[in-house]
Amino acid sequence: MVLSIAIITSCNEKTGYIQLTGYAQGDVYSVKLNTAGVNVPQGRIRASVDSILTLIDTTLSGYNKGSMLSRFNRGETITPNSIFIEIYGISRDFYELSDGAFDIAAGPIYNAWGFGFTTDSLPSRELIDSLLAVSGMDRLKRDIRTAIAPDGTLSPADLLLKGEGPLPVLNYNAIAQGYTSDLIARYLTNIGVTDMLVDIGEIYCSGHNPFGAPWSIGIDRPTDGNNDPGADLTGIWDSEGASCGIVTSGNYRKFYIKDGHKYSHSIDPRTGFPTESPLLSATVVARDATTADAVATWCMVVGLDEARALIRRRQDMEAYLIYDDEGTMKEWISPGFNIKKE
Repeated sequence: MVLSIAIITSCNEKTGYIQLTGYAQGDVYSVKLNTAGVNVPQGRIRASVDSILTLIDTTLSGYNKGSMLSRFNRGETITPNSIFIEIYGISRDFYELSDGAFDIAAGPIYNAWGFGFTTDSLPSRELIDSLLAVSGMDRLKRDIRTAIAPDGTLSPADLLLKGEGPLPVLNYNAIAQGYTSDLIARYLTNIGVTDMLVDIGEIYCSGHNPFGAPWSIGIDRPTDGNNDPGADLTGIWDSEGASCGIVTSGNYRKFYIKDGHKYSHSIDPRTGFPTESPLLSATVVARDATTADAVATWCMVVGLDEARALIRRRQDMEAYLIYDDEGTMKEWISPGFNIKKE
């Protein structure tokens, strides 16, 4: 996923707010929260947030070679924790809802294009066809808990639906950052925080900012090379104080060009190839950042027309779609997406 949002503020800052920053999941994170009425010391809050981030890294990171996910993908038997179990179930739900457009079990395909945990690129059709045969959640048991042994361990082979064949390779890049934001927001809510903005590459916000206004978030213009969040905005979204996730996915930061052709990181796991669509970016607002993260990816995979139809069907989310129309950048905004144009 590509985060394409930056925080906008105003004046008359209120007291009680703190900001926690650091480095996680390949980027700088920021957690802003109002400590008014919260009885937990600030040092303990920071330690708890860092603990959640460490737990995510050692569980779901494909770049941490010692993580639970990396060991599972190498074919090792693991003892899955609650995070590993929960995110698998959430991902399975989105796999079914999207008819396979969202698929965390297409890891070999993402790797082949250089958008997974390797640097390969431009695979042949023959290679993609062979990888399609060994990818996909349709090969795996729907409920991961049915594959866990009585002693709490999970063998990759036991997750296979038919119990045989190449072992699964999972990749949670399209949902992990949103899920992480939600885990931190869940912790903050449990200790009594009502005003927060959690930005772990994807954003969850609730309540108001330090200036007493609803959180406002800038949406980057999806032009190739716009790699500095907030430098070139196409509009500003207003949360109106709601508790929700907001995530942008786009093809203007993660891509490469070879022989004059642009290959984006939006891989359709059903075909094994990058999508060819005029859709440049999809910003989704949903009840949580996990949902917004998965749906933004889903939109980019299926393209403009299907993404628009998807958002129209759902009463629980809004979206801002930016697309190319014969060289002109245009947009589609769902009725409840509260945006102020630049």
